Amino acid sequence: MARGDVQVAKSSNGAPSRERIVVGAADMISRRGLSATSIRDMAKHAQAPLGSTYHYFPEGKQQLATAAVRYTGERIARSLRKELAAGPAAGLRAFLDLWRGIVVGTDFHAGCPVLAVAIEEPPADEVPPALAAAAEVFDQWEGLLADSLREHGADAEQAAQVATLVVAAVEGTVALCRAKRSTEPLDRVAVQLQALIDAAIKS
Repeated sequence: MARGDVQVAKSSNGAPSRERIVVGAADMISRRGLSATSIRDMAKHAQAPLGSTYHYFPEGKQQLATAAVRYTGERIARSLRKELAAGPAAGLRAFLDLWRGIVVGTDFHAGCPVLAVAIEEPPADEVPPALAAAAEVFDQWEGLLADSLREHGADAEQAAQVATLVVAAVEGTVALCRAKRSTEPLDRVAVQLQALIDAAIKS
């Protein structure tokens, strides 16, 4: 999410809306990760008072991070659903273009907040709500891709495997793009993933 995405309309009483705070949190996490980001940081990034942030998220940082992960998940899922109507290749292109837009639009400062949450080390014997939400989001994206692949001729097991590979490859490639400050990794991965999808639906 580019920095401009934080500029969301205020609620009717003039206070920052819940959505604005969630969008700001997602953007902040995508840039700095979760451990390095406090709820105060997320509120400041969204240009929201800390009191308003706690009003919407009384349980604190994990509750806000969970909302940010789910917001990101659904935002991307909406795009996938729309593009997958034209087939899995169109869905792949949309998925790649979305992340390309984010890394380029933020000058390679932002990645995926879902991945950022997923790679945090959780407390022993505990699955934090934000981490559980990240797993659900990845499942959702994989499921949408797998459904489209099956609808276009791939068998169920192959569809599931290719869908997981697509999500894993793109998420990892976004990290490479940020490190290298280049979209070349996305370009390379796009070619190979397209070939895999073509093979899956023609087999």
